[in-house]
Amino acid sequence: MFSRRESFKQYIQFYPITSILIAINVAVFLVMLLTGTSFSNETLYDFGAMFDLPGMQPEWWRNFTAMFLHAGFGHLFFNMFTIVIFAPPLEIMLGKVRYLLLYLISGVAGNLVSAWMHKLQSEYYIGVGASGAIYGLYAAFLFLAVFRKDIMDQATRQTILIIIVAGFVSSVITPRVDIYAHLGGFIGGFGSLALIVLSIKRRVRRRQEQMPPTNEY
Repeated sequence: MFSRRESFKQYIQFYPITSILIAINVAVFLVMLLTGTSFSNETLYDFGAMFDLPGMQPEWWRNFTAMFLHAGFGHLFFNMFTIVIFAPPLEIMLGKVRYLLLYLISGVAGNLVSAWMHKLQSEYYIGVGASGAIYGLYAAFLFLAVFRKDIMDQATRQTILIIIVAGFVSSVITPRVDIYAHLGGFIGGFGSLALIVLSIKRRVRRRQEQMPPTNEY
């Protein structure tokens, strides 16, 4: 499931939403470099980072824009590499619209939870990155591993569990990593996929109820 053998052209053709998301992240990063440095808090603020700073209130839209910003090439590279490898199966299984909703809702949920937790602890911060959305994708895989074992083999389920555990352990021990955003994105992704699956089941059930009875001869 996570083995990427597609050519560059095939990748864009098979996974257009994932490709667009990656392109946006890279394009924004390049524009940031042209106007300053991606490590600058001032530049990150100007481009739409989430924050909690004395005497300032973040605008609501920063919960969305912050997920497309990255502080440094390493931050960008690691997140985009993760998306390249792990996102495509979900785009195929969920479809373009549902997959995009899952990604965006997870990213926003991560930023909301991060802002809330920092506020509770009276911690000033500036937050950027696609990690909330990425952990939402992890959560979606976990949901499928638990409730849809028919579409996932044992080796893939074990891989998913290892990745999730390793990711959260790394979030705890790595300096300057916003574990609150990871946790919020994870909760948002799990809940979003649960609602998506529920809506699909209801739609299927409604269609079955509307079908005329079958006459046997």
